[in-house]
Amino acid sequence: MTKTKKFRDYNPKQVMLLPPSLSDWLRPGHPVYFVSEVVDGFDLSAIYQGYTELRGYPPYQPGMMVKVWLYAYMVGIHSSRKLERASREDVGFRVLSANQRPDHWTLSEFRRRRHEALGDLFDQTVEAAAKVGLVKLNHVSVDGTKVKANASKHRAMSYGRMRAEDDRLRKDIERWFEEVEANDRAEDELYGKESGWELPPELADTQKRREFIGKFMKELEERKKSEGAGKQEQAREDDPASKPRRVPKPPPESQTRFGFPGPDAPSKREDEAPEGNEGEQAAKPKDKDQINFTDPDSRIMRNSDKAFIQGYNAQAAVDAETHIIVAADLTNQAADSPHLPAMVEQVLANTGRHPEELSADAGYFSEANLKALSESGIEPFIPPEKVRHSQWHEQASPRGRIPGNAGPRYLMSRKLRTKRGRKRYRLRQTSVEPVFGHIKEAMGFRQVPLRGHDKARSMWRLQCAAFNLMKLYRARRVACAAPALA
Repeated sequence: MTKTKKFRDYNPKQVMLLPPSLSDWLRPGHPVYFVSEVVDGFDLSAIYQGYTELRGYPPYQPGMMVKVWLYAYMVGIHSSRKLERASREDVGFRVLSANQRPDHWTLSEFRRRRHEALGDLFDQTVEAAAKVGLVKLNHVSVDGTKVKANASKHRAMSYGRMRAEDDRLRKDIERWFEEVEANDRAEDELYGKESGWELPPELADTQKRREFIGKFMKELEERKKSEGAGKQEQAREDDPASKPRRVPKPPPESQTRFGFPGPDAPSKREDEAPEGNEGEQAAKPKDKDQINFTDPDSRIMRNSDKAFIQGYNAQAAVDAETHIIVAADLTNQAADSPHLPAMVEQVLANTGRHPEELSADAGYFSEANLKALSESGIEPFIPPEKVRHSQWHEQASPRGRIPGNAGPRYLMSRKLRTKRGRKRYRLRQTSVEPVFGHIKEAMGFRQVPLRGHDKARSMWRLQCAAFNLMKLYRARRVACAAPALA
């Protein structure tokens, strides 16, 4: 008797008598459990307030929808259709949603309608990080990155081109009405009050039609008798060039019947400001100013790859020690310098205090920003001129006395050339820049999924909230592993 290898029981079609426990589907310590625990402690009253209609089929639990979207942003899913597929095929999403499977339309509408409340979850992630001691504020780095809008740059048109296109369309409309007017006058002269579709009087009656046809039959018979003169006369009648052309009368000099100016009348654009109205002329856009037809709030911007994109300027302030994002914003203004005061105010609002030091690249330098930081008790590290990372070690340390008439630009440049200045400014390379790289590459957030400034800003802040949750989860794992390693 030969022995056969025994295998474990395997029956894919086995019907379970009792529903399985969702906690058995994932290993303990999975980030899904952490997201669910943290969101349960969030204040979601702003989201629940939107559900006022008592009729209809019960909607999905808003808390569950928030958990699903936050975890989706953590793992790099920003499409509602991809999220619908993940909620059916990914075990993590099935556990998080308690095996419920909302479709993509429900997921998309929830995000679109509650976008502002979802973006405000970022503030609560900063508060949660502060409670566990992950907000140090010894040094904060501020930077901006360009993210694509949900629109193509080829759908943008400059003001000058729109004016030229408007002139072309206006002239086409005027020419079309002039042709219609001329054709109406020519037909009025030809047919009078008749419509032009009636039969001539000589063809309206049967007897008259016969007399009319007989008349021309006799004329043709007479022409046939004379070969020479008849042929020449027939050739002249058949030649179109010999027939006189009916030329329609031109429209009046000033105006046509439809109210459009005639060809001899001087044309004047409606958007031209009257003479002497200098205020309206000064408020006009420049010919190079552009607007996008798909997302009018977005702008043409130049990204770090020196390429022009249709997008927004996403801002972030990062704690250099823990990499927690303590402030996040998004605007359609390409320059970075005007955003610094608002970012500092947001750090104060989210954490209750100012950072001790702040570093930013040369795009944030201005004497007004340096003055505002100094008044807030923040030591700035902002270079006046752009210097490559590889050139910082080549900067010679300053020597000698500081000139008595030295201005803010010279003083900042001198401080950044010192050993301490180079060391503190180098924190940018290990804090905010890696955060942007992780958000764009690992989390896949290179384009905002919604259109319009308010929605785009909320989506950026939601992405920053998901990043903070990921940092909180990793910090918790490290803290739990520390006693075991001791």
